[in-house]
Amino acid sequence: MISVLVAAVGVLGTALGAGLTAIIGARAENRRQAALEREQVRKDLAQKDNQILELRVEHFRWRRERRQAAYLDFLQALAAADRANQQEYRSLKAATPPEPFSLERFSEIRRLFKHAEQVADSVLLEGPDPVASATQELVSQFGTLIQEVRDFAEAHARSADDLHGRQQRIEEIGERFLDSRLELLSAARAALDDIIDVR
Repeated sequence: MISVLVAAVGVLGTALGAGLTAIIGARAENRRQAALEREQVRKDLAQKDNQILELRVEHFRWRRERRQAAYLDFLQALAAADRANQQEYRSLKAATPPEPFSLERFSEIRRLFKHAEQVADSVLLEGPDPVASATQELVSQFGTLIQEVRDFAEAHARSADDLHGRQQRIEEIGERFLDSRLELLSAARAALDDIIDVR
């Protein structure tokens, strides 16, 4: 009977050992599966983060190219208007009063300025704020400069006594215009050199 009892305890011990081994094996397998799932989720998140980063970098590159094109278009349009305005001013300075007022030339200067203002809208849209502010200031300064040259031309046609004072005023406004242009260039360069925040 003892041998039966020993055999039963042996069988029972073997069964319990096998059961415990199976439970431990199942738990280990569950942990392994959970670790694999966590690793897969981590890889999926990393891949998603990389895709988002690539999209942000591409968008930033696209934005920079658009800004640069808008800045250049504006500066070229403004330069064309400025050249026409300067040419008119220089010819008036060199002429002996009274020089007849040329509505045609001032209409062309005004047309060029209006084109520059339209192109400036793209710069205002593309930004950033420091570039937009500098652009508005530059447009304002140039509008004032054009008006002063026009007023000088009208005074020149009347042989007015204050031509020298008007020339000094134009020169001062011209200096402020050049300063505003440098401020815009500085702000534009900073905007184009800006590095993307990839977080």
